[in-house]
Amino acid sequence: MNRKLRILSRQMLRQRCAFNSIRSVSTTLPILISHKHHVSPHPLVYRTIGQELELSVAKYGDVEAIVSCHERKRYTFKELLREADALAAGFRKLGLQRGDAIGLWAPNFMHWYLGMMGAARAGLTSVGLNPAYQGPEMAYCLNKVDIKAIIAPESFKSQNYYEILKDICPEIAEAQPGKIRSEKFPHLKSVIIESRDALKGALRFDEFQNLANQTEREEVAKIQKDILPESACNIQFTSGTTGNPKAAVLSHYSFVNNGIHVANRNQLEGERICVQVPLFHAFGVCITIMAGLSKGATMVMPAAGFSPNDSLQAIVNEKCTVIHGTPTMYVDLVSTQKKLQMPLGRIKKAVTGGAIVSPQLIKDVRNVLGVEAVHSVYGLTESTAVIFQSLPGDDSEIVLNSVGHLQDHIEAKVVDAQGRCVPFGQPGELCVRGYTTMIGYHGDEAKTKETIKNMWLHTGDQFILEENGYGRIVGRLKEMLIRGGENIFPKEIEDFLNTHPQIIEAHVIGVPDERLGEEVCAYVRLEEGVDPASFTEETLKEYSKGKLAHFKVPRYVIPIDAFPKTTSGKVQKFKLVEAFKEKETTELKAVSA
Repeated sequence: MNRKLRILSRQMLRQRCAFNSIRSVSTTLPILISHKHHVSPHPLVYRTIGQELELSVAKYGDVEAIVSCHERKRYTFKELLREADALAAGFRKLGLQRGDAIGLWAPNFMHWYLGMMGAARAGLTSVGLNPAYQGPEMAYCLNKVDIKAIIAPESFKSQNYYEILKDICPEIAEAQPGKIRSEKFPHLKSVIIESRDALKGALRFDEFQNLANQTEREEVAKIQKDILPESACNIQFTSGTTGNPKAAVLSHYSFVNNGIHVANRNQLEGERICVQVPLFHAFGVCITIMAGLSKGATMVMPAAGFSPNDSLQAIVNEKCTVIHGTPTMYVDLVSTQKKLQMPLGRIKKAVTGGAIVSPQLIKDVRNVLGVEAVHSVYGLTESTAVIFQSLPGDDSEIVLNSVGHLQDHIEAKVVDAQGRCVPFGQPGELCVRGYTTMIGYHGDEAKTKETIKNMWLHTGDQFILEENGYGRIVGRLKEMLIRGGENIFPKEIEDFLNTHPQIIEAHVIGVPDERLGEEVCAYVRLEEGVDPASFTEETLKEYSKGKLAHFKVPRYVIPIDAFPKTTSGKVQKFKLVEAFKEKETTELKAVSA
């Protein structure tokens, strides 16, 4: 008995020592580190896009799914399923098999939307292609992801898509439709063009819609159970500023669930959405298309490309209650509404994302457009779409000073340069993991491993996470500039400059300086009627007194008529850097002459 007591006593002593050791170690760690997992009462679903469409038809069959104002076309959810299955059967008849890639190369046309849905119903992978791409960029994309068929309009504005395709792949003009044979593009077999004319080597889109018979269309419904939610449904090319874009592969599972949870937060059921964003971008394809699909919301496309006048007209004519747009789109929309004073009716919410939004712009959207609530969304291509988003009922201060609350079923942490979690409220790199993470970069295992480490997706954003689950962006790690040893993030200065009554929009870059390493340069778009020559560095210096640290006040101020942007609405800051260097070189030559 005594021996048993001695053994038990030793075990208890070891346990106590272990507990004290753990307690001792834990006191050396930050008490509240930036790590959060937002568990939701709304479970994730195990469905494909095709199955989600069937559910939407069952719930909202006769509701309008999409309206294309510029094409004068409308489809209910019931009609959408019928058309999607016709295209899915057509793809199958052309010989495409599950997993094959379909390129969608167009602005916001109905055939883009139908093509995406048809590809999903056939178990194919749709590839969003920037409608501004030129020949060399298209050649890269076609081979990068082995595109087998491509849907495009014949032309839009100055861009002739058919001629560009013929130029990079001359064999198209000599081929029978659906039977292209090219040594340069061995995978490409079919080109489908929205056109009134018969074009050599191409199928007209209306012919393609009627390619399959009724029996072949009915077969599409039967194959839905064989398409796995984990399989690829979409490829997004990243809008990189250097080198060729990477191809992020996304799954049905992430598309469907992100769409559902975005729609839940934005309370989209029964709403009509003015869609200003391009469909090929994550904002268009997931935050808009998939969210609208899950709640039976109607997508209203005012124009093929962004036009603030057309957007305002569509809001009035189609009684839109929600607006989707990037910050730069809202800047233009606000500016145009100030001039036109359109009777916009009741707009419940404006959803903004795709780039950092300034507090001043949020105020302008409310005051000028009469929007009841502004919702922020934050995410990136590699995370399907949204990982932070406003909650219903968020008050003004939260919306003004954050990108929203961590999305349902997502885990986030903020780390320092060594990968250690920082305390809540301190800046570091945001890392996330969960169902939204991409499958990977197509054909680029090295880049995939560089971006996803130990299952954590590294965003490259300098971020602050609060204990309550809300977060805010400090800036892109790559955009941070160092002036005389001081770390400066452009966003803080941009937010301040946007409060100036004569500035419509401001963007800040770092430019070379011999003494300080880098200096602060601000490009500004001014209100109409303001003389650019009168708006100088001294103007901002005076405005900044007592409001902004001296080392953050821009050394250079350059008025600009329009900012260089990607098709998705992001300002291309590298082009501003190039413009500054070119301006500096020109001025030096003039002085030396």
